[in-house]
Amino acid sequence: MKNVLITGLLLFAFIFNSSAQQGSGFGIKAGVNYNANGKYLESTETTYENPERNVGFHVGVFGKIDGKIFFKPELVYTKTKSDYDSDAFIMQKLDAPLLVGVKFLKFFNAFAGPSLQYILDTEFDGVTISEVENDFTVGLNFGFGVSFNSIGIDLRYERGFSENEATFISNNLLEGEGVDKIDTRPDQLILSFSILL
Repeated sequence: MKNVLITGLLLFAFIFNSSAQQGSGFGIKAGVNYNANGKYLESTETTYENPERNVGFHVGVFGKIDGKIFFKPELVYTKTKSDYDSDAFIMQKLDAPLLVGVKFLKFFNAFAGPSLQYILDTEFDGVTISEVENDFTVGLNFGFGVSFNSIGIDLRYERGFSENEATFISNNLLEGEGVDKIDTRPDQLILSFSILL
């Protein structure tokens, strides 16, 4: 117990003797996504099926124009997965959040902004989906972050603004007899780790 207390005090002292992630520049980031896409409707059903959330990942770069109020554009490759009963919907996309934030209490920040999204690839139950209503969509990011020296950690929520359906012919139906639909709009929590270079 004594060792835990000493370790905690040393960590606390280190944090408050550090400086926050300061200065303009660029950096790299990566992290995990806790994601669910929209509802799934089989052509043979009359009710939508909600997805189960799953873990994905992201990796990318960012720029930062620093100040009490800062601007942070990002370019991020994201891979997400949503489970529907025994099938999985996998999506790969490029995200470009344009974030404006404010710093407070030296180490902390809050931010928000639009996220431009371009869908690279979608797959459901091993079938590549070519018919996505809009490859380019817009969503919203907002969240909170903490930074020490050149290291930053943030937790944000992302949500697409409008429904964006992907359609495909069901595997068990003859071609042209039925079309299944999935709303590709993201709904996710994103945990990111960043390094300002």
